[in-house]
Amino acid sequence: MAYFDLTGQTAIVTGAAGGIGETIARRLANAGATVVVADLNLAAGELIAATLPNASFALSLDVTSSESCNKFAAAVIARTGRIDVVVNNAGVAGKAAPVWEQSNEDWALCVAVNLTGPFYLCRATLPFMRERKYGRIVNIASIAGKEGNPNMSAYSATKAGLIGFTKSLGKEVALDGICVNCVTPAVVRTKILEQLTPEQIDYMTQRIPMRRTGEPEEIAAVVHFLASPDASFVTSQTYDASGGRATY
Repeated sequence: MAYFDLTGQTAIVTGAAGGIGETIARRLANAGATVVVADLNLAAGELIAATLPNASFALSLDVTSSESCNKFAAAVIARTGRIDVVVNNAGVAGKAAPVWEQSNEDWALCVAVNLTGPFYLCRATLPFMRERKYGRIVNIASIAGKEGNPNMSAYSATKAGLIGFTKSLGKEVALDGICVNCVTPAVVRTKILEQLTPEQIDYMTQRIPMRRTGEPEEIAAVVHFLASPDASFVTSQTYDASGGRATY
């Protein structure tokens, strides 16, 4: 018996042209899914999709646009006829600075990408899941959403909001065969670290009992379970992948 098998399913992964998203996309494709590499950078997404099995493909997606999310969902249905898995991974770290040095635009960008984006895409894809009485939604939050990282107020606030959104949405669709969960990584070794200062990275790493950053593959493994039919009695939950940092 194959566990966490996704053969025949269509899985959407946002921000999948690199980093954790790319790794998640590869993991789900290798489990049998046709993966839709969703990214604002379509050219980069197409390069990734070309290396994935099961007729995986890339589509352009601006998660900050309701219209883009609606058109994207319709395009996926037109091409595969189904949406089984949505992984809301696209995110931005935001400006590394205290609140009094953050502009309206700095705050709004984090809210638009990290929180409003998952709302738009869930709203666009849920009708198709509810019609088939099956779906898995996995939101990529952060340990910062539980503990709050200094000089990352917008990021921390939006990730906390994403956790709350996950818990609420999971209860709304609990009778529709749809499970909604989120994963809260600690700092992970990806290019997003380039947006942070060495002091911020050290602050986060020193609070991890394992005293190291996570690897994208370690996050993808947790997402794979939550995206699978095997996670049938797990919903509205937060799964930590933090090397022991999480205290609740």
